[in-house]
Amino acid sequence: HCHDEHCDHDHDDLPDSGDQFLLYSKIDLDNVRCLNESEPNSGKKVIRPWNERMDDSKFVESDADEQLIVFVPFTGSVKLRSICLRTDRTDAAPSKMKVFVNRDDVDFDAAESYTPTQEFDLVEGSNEVIEYGTKVTKFSSIRNITLFFPENFGDDSSIIRYIGFKGEWKEVKRDPIITVYEANANPADHKTPG
Repeated sequence: HCHDEHCDHDHDDLPDSGDQFLLYSKIDLDNVRCLNESEPNSGKKVIRPWNERMDDSKFVESDADEQLIVFVPFTGSVKLRSICLRTDRTDAAPSKMKVFVNRDDVDFDAAESYTPTQEFDLVEGSNEVIEYGTKVTKFSSIRNITLFFPENFGDDSSIIRYIGFKGEWKEVKRDPIITVYEANANPADHKTPG
């Protein structure tokens, strides 16, 4: 959204499906969590606007081993069409991604035992953002998503440089307050003149 003539990004650089499908603004960034990140809060930094996707100063690297888990909550209900990833040209690029929806309890033990909603084999050796299409029927009303990267192409640690999501968002209305009306009048409440 540029208001002057000199923009630092290119407007025809948006993805084919159009800017309205990018869900960055619908992510509850304060509650994004990353497990096994070598630097605290670095996992949050890879979730950023599309026009910053090639920024190499922000990335997340795994710590104890090559595994990473990223938990992303949305501010409403999302129909997710694709997950966009930019990893690394080296063997530190994750080679697989397992995705879980609507669970906020996925740690490394759970990720190994739960059945993922969908699994992806990831592209090797690319510096581009790769878009991985979801089975939309399984991703039609999601409130949060967990990305589990169990392994990479051979390095000791894994690197992810950008995570984005495309789909449709809708606001979730809070449950209406249900008022209970008295169905049967209690005769004691209604004194009759006598």
